[in-house]
Formats: sequence, C-alpha cells, structure tokens
Amino acid sequence: MGYISVKIGKLFMLMALFLFLGCSRKENKPEAHVYIENKEGKFTLYRAGAPYQIKGASGFSELEALKEAGGNTIRIWDTVGLSSVLKKANENGIAVIVGLSLPESQYLSFYDDQAKIDSQYKAIKKTINIHKKDPALLMWCVGNELVFPVRPKYHNFYKAFNDIVELIHQDDPDHPVTTTVLNFNQKDIFNIRMRTDIDLISFNVFGAIKYFKKDLKDFSWFWNGPYLITEWGIDGPWDGTRYTAWGAYIEPTSTKKAAQYKERYDQYIPAHDPRNLGSFIFFWGQKQETTHTWFSLFDEHGRKTESVSAATAIWTGKEGNDTFPKINYMLLNKKGAYDNIILKPNQPVNAELLMETGSLKPEKVEWEIYPEDWYRKGNVNNLVRPAAVSTKFNNTADLQITFNTPLKEGPYRLFVTVTNRNGNIATSNTPFYIAIADNNEKK
Repeated sequence: MGYISVKIGKLFMLMALFLFLGCSRKENKPEAHVYIENKEGKFTLYRAGAPYQIKGASGFSELEALKEAGGNTIRIWDTVGLSSVLKKANENGIAVIVGLSLPESQYLSFYDDQAKIDSQYKAIKKTINIHKKDPALLMWCVGNELVFPVRPKYHNFYKAFNDIVELIHQDDPDHPVTTTVLNFNQKDIFNIRMRTDIDLISFNVFGAIKYFKKDLKDFSWFWNGPYLITEWGIDGPWDGTRYTAWGAYIEPTSTKKAAQYKERYDQYIPAHDPRNLGSFIFFWGQKQETTHTWFSLFDEHGRKTESVSAATAIWTGKEGNDTFPKINYMLLNKKGAYDNIILKPNQPVNAELLMETGSLKPEKVEWEIYPEDWYRKGNVNNLVRPAAVSTKFNNTADLQITFNTPLKEGPYRLFVTVTNRNGNIATSNTPFYIAIADNNEKK
C-alpha cells in the first residue's frame, strides 16, 4: 500500500511538473512574438514579452538618424530589398512593419483571373516564410490605401485578401496583420470589420487629421478596436493647398513645415487614446511627390531639415540640440508665390531669399530650376523627378541672385537649399510660368 502511495505521489509530481513546464512554455513566447492585448478597451502591443509603444516613421532610410531622434519603428510599402532593410533596421534596434503590396480592389481584371491570384498568393507565402523569424519584423500590412467596397462583384477581391490574411495567421502567428485605408471612411471600416479578419486597422491621414479624434468617437459604437496611424504629416497638395492661376501648388518652406508637424501632432494625434498603438511621421527620407522637397524630411544626400528636430521633440519630449537655417520666404522680382509670377523666355530675373530674424548666415546656398510636368500626366503627385534646367546663377548680394529664365513655355519652380555650419538644411521653392506672347516669339 505504501509502495502504491509513493508511485501515485510521484505520478502526481510528474503531472504537476509537466503542467508547470507546459504553462511556462505557453507563457514564455518566442523572442519574435508580437501580439495585441486588450484589457477592458485598453489595447497594448507586446513585443518580446514587453509593452511596445510605436514611435514611427514612414520610410526605409536614415535609420541611424531615426534611432538618434528617438524613433523605434519604420513602415515600408513593399518587399523590394526587404532583407537589406530588415538587416539595417535590426542593426539600429528598429522594428519594421512590412507592406505586402496588392492591386487596388477596382482592378477586377486581376481579381477575376485565378492564375494571377494564385501567383500572388505563392509569392506572398514565400516572403512570409522567409522573413517570419527576422528579429526586426513587427507586423505585416496587407495592401496600402485599399478601398473596401460592398458590391457583390468584389467577391474575388475579398477572397484573395482574406486568403492572404489567413495565410499569415497560419504560417506566422507571431506577428499581427493590418491594412491601411486613406482617411477615416466609415464604409471601409464597416466592410473591413464585417468581411475580413485582420488584427487592427491602420490609417493614412494628412489634412483630415483635424477631424480624426471626432471620427473615432462618432463611430466607436460600431468599431472600437486597436489602430495605427501609418502616415501623418503636413498638408498634401490635395488637402486644399493654395495654388497658382495655372494650377501649381504652393509649397511651404521647410521652416513652416517643421512648425506644422509639431503643431499637428500636439493638437490632432490622439497619442493617449487607449486604442492607439502608435503613429508614423511621413516621410523619413527623400521622396519625389509633387516636388522632391514637399514631404522629404531629408534631402537626397541625407542632410536633415528642421522637421527632424520636430520629430525628435515628439518622440522624446525634448528639443534636439541641432540648429537649422530658418527661411521666411522667397521673392522673384519682388513677388511671392501667391502673386502668380508670369515671365517671358530668357528674361533677366532677380531672386531674393529672406531668412527669419536671428537666423545665422548660411554656409552654402544652392539654387536650381525644375520644369513641372504634372499637368501632362494629370497627376499632382508626380513621382518622377524631372531633370533640372541648366541655368547660370549670378550672385549679386547675400542671398540674392540673378538668372535668365528658360526658353521653353510652361510651368517651372525655382528651388533653393540653404545649408548651415553643421550640415543641416532649409528649403524653399517658388513656382513661375514662362508665357510666350505670340507666334512670332515662338519662332
């Protein structure tokens, strides 16, 4: 009887140990495990067992500068060069939300072609399984700014989308799945919730960020899940930005953009919302979109604009130590961008740059003229940077030059980049139009 009792006792001890080890294995998730916890409406993102608050930037370059500024996450749109991006991110302690690009739902010819769907599925499956254990990976984003319609003809789009989401949940359960929508559209959110199984919704919001808090509150009766703001920033050209008589959008100076980034975050980003897992400033790097400076926090040489300092203040709560040139505005023949500057071919022009009071004298001033071709393509967000117009600039005084205008009729911009002693820059540009008066002048 005693022997049996000892046997039974040992059996219970082994069972208890087994259960303990089993529970321990269940609780000690892999280092790469990322998940979202919901405690009474308070959503928390966990990474490697600890809460992780995203301080993000949309972009894939200047990662050392991102780390120095206090950022910890980037968001990319596709898988081009993904291995290199993940490696560089990991070296800098930066997490990555990886975009899996999909055709927009309106492309029914794609979604009605099973061969194309199968090919896309296989390519994404391969990507998932190659990179799912990468330590820099934070989550997957299926598509960018997709529209989620309700009509039956989009059935194949939803099936393809959901198959990819299910694939990720099965092959890589350690990383959440999101998708992005443009602005806060109740129809999109309704259809995402009712017809998909993603883990959180992400928003790209620019001018409409002013209404974002109210939009969230007004629709919380239907959807009150976690979210990210995967793109936010200054007004885009599409956000009611003023434009010239010929349709050229007027871009603020980099100095004014820096102030708008900080002001916009403080006033409109719901940083303390218990549903908000973080936000991504746009654009960390240099990007051609309408102009090569509009959204760029850096130039193509990696030089910082003052908006990097604004991002530092947002992420750390402290102003950075960097100093930046501060541009007030630019004049062409004593006229500003809002004056609709129309000039003749080969006309001598005086350009003058006005710095803010107290701004130190720049170390270097670079002038360039670029033609504009957005009107030909019917796309204000022209993503191809045109070639600069070969122009001779003559310095006449500090921050003043003269030049002769281009010979060809059409819209142009005069750009200036000002560099200070520590290599930081400020940028400004002014649109102008070359008009040929009559047929004789055209000859």
